[in-house]
Amino acid sequence: MAIVAGRWIPQSATADARVLLTTRSLRGFADGAVSVLLPSYLIAIGFSAAQVGAIVFSTLLGSAALTLAVGLLSHRVGRKRLLLGTCILMCATGIGFAASRNFWALFFIAVAGTLNPSAGDVSIFLPIEQAALTETVEARDFTVIFALYNVGGSFAGALGALASGLPLTLASRFGWTTVEAQRSGFFAYSAIAILAALLYLSLSAAVEADPMPASARPLAKSRTVVLKLSALFSIDAFGGGFVVQSLLALWLFRRFGLSVQAAGTFFFATGLLGAMSQFLSSSLAARIGRINTMVFTHVPANLFLMLAALMPTAPLALGCLLLRASMSSMDVPARQSYVMAVVPPEERAAAASVTNVPRSLASAFAPLPSGLLLDYSLFGWPLLIGGGLKVLYDVLLLMQFRAVRPSDEQSSLASD
Repeated sequence: MAIVAGRWIPQSATADARVLLTTRSLRGFADGAVSVLLPSYLIAIGFSAAQVGAIVFSTLLGSAALTLAVGLLSHRVGRKRLLLGTCILMCATGIGFAASRNFWALFFIAVAGTLNPSAGDVSIFLPIEQAALTETVEARDFTVIFALYNVGGSFAGALGALASGLPLTLASRFGWTTVEAQRSGFFAYSAIAILAALLYLSLSAAVEADPMPASARPLAKSRTVVLKLSALFSIDAFGGGFVVQSLLALWLFRRFGLSVQAAGTFFFATGLLGAMSQFLSSSLAARIGRINTMVFTHVPANLFLMLAALMPTAPLALGCLLLRASMSSMDVPARQSYVMAVVPPEERAAAASVTNVPRSLASAFAPLPSGLLLDYSLFGWPLLIGGGLKVLYDVLLLMQFRAVRPSDEQSSLASD
């Protein structure tokens, strides 16, 4: 990584890289705002915590199915076309949520749409963008560009979370009810989709993968390693599904009586911490390797998550969650970079999809029991269960992949 024009950016990065970094930030802002608005909006229109969990489940389940489809079809349909198509779907999702108050209507819109309740890396856009991003830099810069990609998304997500309280702040000025004010956030979500589509139009043909023969099978060369990683990532994602941002916000609303504005401010702070921590990911991975970076930052983060569940007051719980946020995202660039580095270029879109789909599926099933737990108890059982599962993932990942290093990592570590 080098400092160019005063900014941390790989020297090999192309103009396409800047477009993808910008669109990631735009979507991060939209996801950050909606992830906090969603539970408050659903409660305001009369849904129970269990129903909120079911809506979150449906968003993640639908995302998994769509992610698998776009990842396996991207080498035939084209990455740019798929990104534009997903923007259309994102726009329709925002309008659908703003227009309906019926549980089953929203459930099916969530299944077919792009709503991301985690404000993180569970999204139909991600496998396409991740694969395209590897075409914009040299292999040695993968972790750096993924760090910038995730920092942009996390920072924008933090701003989105902060902005989630803006509609309620403006409600009295415009004479809106609480529901009307929160609906405006979903219309803004649709507007951001249109802006992202305009940026995707500027992508060059360089982001496309080399064409594969019609008879070629996805992951023909890297099937074994990708499936092993997918199985491990699903454990991590299942644990994370208990504490996606929407459900964590719901727990804070119910356990400590936080307002939407206060929760938005808090998630702004956690988002900033997560974004800043990812700047360290690439340099840490260069020194100790991607797998060690993932595990050694993830374990303490999840111990703080579990500790937050035991705290008797809001300041103590929020303090533990802030400490968790300072480390919990450092594994993300290293994980994405690792997957892209251990598979051949022509299989990267499929690998990104196949490793993200189990994450989405596993995340999808956790909100159901999490919502039920929150309906029957204000204690932080979801935090304890989620943190414990994520620590289990860390241990298994270290045991199985510590010695499996990509070629660029072997040479760089050998020279140190």
